Parts: sequence; structure tokens; C-alpha cells
Amino acid sequence: MENLVVIFRTVLVYFIVFLVLRLMGKREIGKLSVFDLVISIMIAESAVFVLDDVKRPLWDGILPILTLLVIQVSIAYISLKNRTVRLLFDGRPSMIVNNGKLDSDEMSRQRYTLDDLMQQLREQQVENLNDVQFAMLETTGKLSVILKDEQESSDVDSTKSASSANSQKPSNLIPNADQIRYASLPLPLIMDGKVQDDNLLKIEKTRFWLKNKIQEKGVQDFKDVFFCTIDHKGQLFIDMKQKV
Repeated sequence: MENLVVIFRTVLVYFIVFLVLRLMGKREIGKLSVFDLVISIMIAESAVFVLDDVKRPLWDGILPILTLLVIQVSIAYISLKNRTVRLLFDGRPSMIVNNGKLDSDEMSRQRYTLDDLMQQLREQQVENLNDVQFAMLETTGKLSVILKDEQESSDVDSTKSASSANSQKPSNLIPNADQIRYASLPLPLIMDGKVQDDNLLKIEKTRFWLKNKIQEKGVQDFKDVFFCTIDHKGQLFIDMKQKV
């Protein structure tokens, strides 16, 4: 009889945890941030409470799981509306290799060793650190890598396209002096309607320049923009907020 109770409890807790994780969203199934990892561990521990002791009421395990569900969904919703909260719980990505140079200070702050770096590079079939142009340590612990060959090839293609276009123009026309050559990952300039001033500084531009650029695309105000990035070719990607 006791074995049947254990089986029943196990099946019931399984479906409860399965349902909770589905309600939390697909992000919980993929790479976990620190916040997601803590929530997942606590859910697992709460589920074990009622499986270890069949005399313990099921509610003792279900109530903590439901409480964690409410916490996770509430913080996830607030994070969608507030980037400060999102950064507080998820953190920021860290640039480990910047323009081909290791940032030892950032590695020390993240307690990220050279062995960690080499291991993750090997996992991405990168044998030589000298081949790396940029390496970003994401909040999930995954290393995103851009190789020098990839960067150089895209720059060459861009140069060829510009040369071809210029050859068709009259010689007295001045090439576009506003072109940006920020060789990095796509850089967020506007997120949730808020201008990322630190990223503007990286490309040596101002809010006035950004305002003119989005107005050229028919956007009147920063607040109307949900997400705006700039790539190494100086091209803007703009996604507008949905009007309710």
C-alpha cells in the first residue's frame, strides 16, 4: 500500500513540476541565468519534500512550488517592462576578448580563468586565441565568439560594395562621412524606449545624431522604439513598440 502511495505522489508531483515549468516559459528549459537556476533548484527541493516522507501532506510541497511560480512569473513580467530589474536579476554580458585583446580585469571580476576560456573556445572548434576578434561571456555562462576571419571578410565585402557604388557616382560627390566602422557585435542603442548612452559613447555618437537617424526612418521619438541596434557596418535595425 505504501508503495502505491509513493507512486501516486511521484506521478502527481511530476505533472505539477512539468506544468509549472511550462508556465514559466521556454527560457527555463534552455540556458539558465543565475535567477532561473535558483528557482529551478528550489522547485526540485520542494518536490523532494513530499516524496521523501509519505506522511508529509502533499500541500507542504505544492505550496512552495506555486509560490516560486508566482515569484518567477512576477519578476519576469516586471523585467519585461524595466531593464534595471532585468539587469539586477540576469546581469550583464561581459566582454572577455575585445578587438583581439584579452580583458584580464573583466576576467578577474567574473572569476573566469584562462582554462575556462580555452575550454569554451575548444567547444566551438576554435584552436587559436589569436583567431578571436571578440568573445562575449553571456549571462548564461555561454561564450559567444566572433572570429577575425569573419570580421575581415564582412569588412572586405562592405568595402567592395562601397567602391562599386562610388564608381558609379560623379567624382565630385563626397562619400558618406557618417559611416560607422564599429567592429563588434550588434550594439543596442535603444532598449524599451530608453537610449543606451554608454553604447553611444563607444561609437562616439550623441543622442542628437541618433534622433536624426531614427527620424530618417520615420520615427519621431525614442519612446516609440522597442529595440534599436547598430552593426559594424553602421546599419541600424529598428523595431517599433506595438500600439495598444
